[in-house]
Amino acid sequence: MSNADQPTGPTNFIRNRIRKEVAEGLHERVITRFPPEPNGFLHIGHAKSIVLNFAMAREFGGYTNLRYDDTNPAREEQRYIDAIREDVAWLGFEWKNECYTSDYFQTLYEYAEHLIEQGLAYVDSQDADTIRAQRGTLTEPGTPSPNRDRGADENLEIFRGMRAGAYEDGSHVLRAKIDMAAPNINLRDPVLYRIRRARHHRTGDDWCIYPSYDFAHGQSDAIEHITHSLCTLEFEDHRPLYDWLLDNLPVPARPRQIEFSRLNLDFTVLSKRRLNRLVEEGYVDGWDDPRLPTIAGMRRRGFTPESIRRFCEEIGVTKSESVIPFGVLENSLRNDLNERAPRTMAVLEPLKVVLTNFPEGQTEWLEAPIHPQKPELGTRSIPLTREILVERGDFMEEPPKKFFRLKPGGEVRLRCAFIIRCDKVIKDESGNVLELHCSFDPETRTGQPGADRKVKGTIHWVSATESLSARVRLYDRLFNVPNPASDKETDFTDHLNPESLVIMDGARIEPHLAEARPGDFFQFERTGYFIPDPAASPEKPVFNRAATLRDSWAKIEKQLQQAGKGRT
Repeated sequence: MSNADQPTGPTNFIRNRIRKEVAEGLHERVITRFPPEPNGFLHIGHAKSIVLNFAMAREFGGYTNLRYDDTNPAREEQRYIDAIREDVAWLGFEWKNECYTSDYFQTLYEYAEHLIEQGLAYVDSQDADTIRAQRGTLTEPGTPSPNRDRGADENLEIFRGMRAGAYEDGSHVLRAKIDMAAPNINLRDPVLYRIRRARHHRTGDDWCIYPSYDFAHGQSDAIEHITHSLCTLEFEDHRPLYDWLLDNLPVPARPRQIEFSRLNLDFTVLSKRRLNRLVEEGYVDGWDDPRLPTIAGMRRRGFTPESIRRFCEEIGVTKSESVIPFGVLENSLRNDLNERAPRTMAVLEPLKVVLTNFPEGQTEWLEAPIHPQKPELGTRSIPLTREILVERGDFMEEPPKKFFRLKPGGEVRLRCAFIIRCDKVIKDESGNVLELHCSFDPETRTGQPGADRKVKGTIHWVSATESLSARVRLYDRLFNVPNPASDKETDFTDHLNPESLVIMDGARIEPHLAEARPGDFFQFERTGYFIPDPAASPEKPVFNRAATLRDSWAKIEKQLQQAGKGRT
């Protein structure tokens, strides 16, 4: 799906501001950028920023650059760049230019020398702890460095020596010379360059000094002629520095930074540091684990790009911090797949049923709709045999009053077939139910006089002999509390949900699902929405549950909120 095919989202304060600026003639077109640091995989919070940046550029006749903020070689890897590229494209977006901050290392270095020559930057030879202590607090001003009044010539000489590799890591830094008494701590002579001997994935060993994000951010935007730098709210206090640098450097353009609230989602974590811990310490199976809120994990779980884009558009863009229920994200997927997902039947915990009046050795093929609301999609063939499998949970020997599934002497309708009655329960020596013997009413078949006879329960099933064995993974929320990182007395990993992954190895599926491929999706009737895992094969089918048919956590979350444990 190209950018032009995407619908314009609801209005918001950023759209209104840009619309006003365009009307005033400040921009011929809007150019935005998405600047991820390649030190991890993108997550659903990044998706919100991606959707916003591409939407604004598209709506106002411009384009978006994909720019990797690769200023920290110690933490960045090519695999993250590859994953970011794949995720943005999978979400349905096309960028104009693929850029790297490292493309501008020489220009940024020249900008730094310009600041030194203008008396607006100096080399500080103190260690990092001393510099940090001298910054002051929110109520107390900072203390000027004893190196603050070095002359421009001396600063240039040392800075060029830093560039040439003449000094050890940590021996010098380059700082902007702004105001150590500024109320905004970010203006108290922030660090612009550090010595860091680390091999860069693109520039190799060409550089041993690297710019800070604050220094690279605005200047890279200006070099690319970005009109609007859309950032989350944590960068709001950095905007005065962003503007100061642009005002004091010979940059070719003047971008505008606008901040919006980041996405907060309950029952998960979106901190890259915490996500990295989950991966590195083995709590999950890699960055694409379907329980993670990473784009790769959500893709593997079964989320569609359409559902993620719609979710990002529906939650809106504001300056107010809020927490979105995870169920809102799942509902976006349900609404998408309910319209598109072919229906099929799968039995996750099989219980054998023998249809005693069905001919032995016979297979009857029934026709069932692929989608009940879309007859144009046609039908699928389901094999019916004397022995079938139903969900073990669809039978109770001593059921409660309102149990409308199988029970001794009770009747249910088999989906797409007929009504059956449970006549006999077969058990082993320990009293465990082994199988049921049932008889079917032939008059209740489709097209027969009794086809419209009503019973209160309808259950799904598969043939015991024609169905396929499959592994089914039932994924759920990774944490069992809405805000796992809010409790300062416990580690967030203490709140991991032990049932976030349940593996069903004995599941049975309709035979046509052997042809399912990654990217296909299905509604397993009465169970949920599922997708074949990329590692699956026709010989060993594996299906991941993307979402249940209903939000089973809504009631739980409400109870937690009432108990004082809800979202904060």
